[in-house]
Amino acid sequence: MTTDTLETPTEREGEQEPRKERRWATGWTVALGLFPFALLAAVFWIGRLVRPGADDWCFLPVVRDEGASGMIAKFYYEDNGRVANALMVVAYGVFGAGGHPWFALVSGVIMVGILWALTVTVLRRTGLTAPRGVPLVVTATGAVVFFLATPDTYKVFYWPANSVSHTLAPVLACAAVIPLLRARTRRGRGLALGVALFGGFFLGTLSEETAVVACVLIGTVLLLGLRTLPGPGRTLVRRWCVLALAGIAVGVVVLYTAPGARARRARFGADAGSMLDAGQLATALKAFGEILGTVLATWQYLGALAAGLLLGLLLRNGGRTPDTGTAGTEAPDTGAADTGTADTEAADTEAADGEPRRRPLLLVAAGALAFLVSGFLCTVITYPAFGASVVTAARVWGDFLLLYVLLLAGLGVLLGRVLRAHRPGARPAVTAVAAAVCALSCVGLAAPLLRLGTQMEVRAQRWDRQDRALREGAAHGARVLPYTPVSVGRMVEPFGRHGLRPWPAECVAEYYGLDKVTYSRHGAHP
Repeated sequence: MTTDTLETPTEREGEQEPRKERRWATGWTVALGLFPFALLAAVFWIGRLVRPGADDWCFLPVVRDEGASGMIAKFYYEDNGRVANALMVVAYGVFGAGGHPWFALVSGVIMVGILWALTVTVLRRTGLTAPRGVPLVVTATGAVVFFLATPDTYKVFYWPANSVSHTLAPVLACAAVIPLLRARTRRGRGLALGVALFGGFFLGTLSEETAVVACVLIGTVLLLGLRTLPGPGRTLVRRWCVLALAGIAVGVVVLYTAPGARARRARFGADAGSMLDAGQLATALKAFGEILGTVLATWQYLGALAAGLLLGLLLRNGGRTPDTGTAGTEAPDTGAADTGTADTEAADTEAADGEPRRRPLLLVAAGALAFLVSGFLCTVITYPAFGASVVTAARVWGDFLLLYVLLLAGLGVLLGRVLRAHRPGARPAVTAVAAAVCALSCVGLAAPLLRLGTQMEVRAQRWDRQDRALREGAAHGARVLPYTPVSVGRMVEPFGRHGLRPWPAECVAEYYGLDKVTYSRHGAHP
């Protein structure tokens, strides 16, 4: 037996140490994951109680009677010009009222999946690895914070008409980045550029606010000079940014010049000149300050920061060079992740020490500034429609709040990397505190969700009884039937404000094939 095969006690201990670390990480990952995953399960289960309301009443008859072309025409010529938004409405409206109970589950799974894929892709691009399951737990925690840490969860997440424009839209924008990060071959780069152009156009006709946020972020990347991306990959990213901006610009032009968008601006007395008026800008800035105060005072957002901190503490150098986007080549994967060797530990320490030291303050400052600028611009373009109530209209904040959640998570990762490199002795205590904050954040979001679930169950029961009564009345030849508002989450219903606001009563009558519905305090059912 040669001396190369002999193992000293020190070497055996060195190999056992990372194994203990992996077992420990797996244990707490499973334990911590119970909190966000249980909350997500509750979110999706409660989603079965969603029923049509507000704009849904006017969308459903059009989708049923005229299909996708009719819905697109309605949005383009009458409502707001959002062609892509119309397609999203058709996707769930084609199933009638039965599509609404499935919307939360389907859209939620899609959003969590996209954010998870983005997290994994970023780690792979930077040549870093984390214990199995940790990226998914971190993503789930960030997702529940994004969905639920808001004063108006029903409209933000459960109401399909709003979610597709202000909650799902920014996540879809994140999805467009994934092909860029994964591009290694000529075909992959072509796909990434095609997604940038088409995705930009789709985004421009889906949500003006998310388009604004995307433009601010892309502009920030270009202004930073792409210094954080080494090698020829800069050229690909520049092209991607230019094509994405071009796609967004074309989409916004299509939207802005649409007859429906002009009609909407006329209804609210809004145009480019009025939005850029100094007085209007000052008013919007004050409103955004109040929104920012509400967001910063919502402590549950700390769950995203804590989740990022946990990820940063557990990240290791994967034994491979970071992807640079060069000529479609791929750095070889040596499989050295978590080997516990001295070389891996040294590389891990060097990565943890070097990466945050490069330009951490610049990256954090740029991200924070992008969040503030995009949030203010979103407030500017929504203020004409909402007025002073934009301060409480949390349903339209999601376009820039996803950026806030991602910024907090990214900041947490940087802090975790710094602590791992410079304060290794404090790692167990910091990990415990961060895990506790994640768990408490989920617990803090659970109580309001359960209260909302109870309210939604009451509404669903009343809605279903009234739905049966109206259908039976219409089947027996009735042309006019009474209707009782059944609202939840400050949703607009026909005859709201004690019967003073009839909209959308005409749409309800059309949906049931009636000439008219009248206001009733007791409803059309016993």
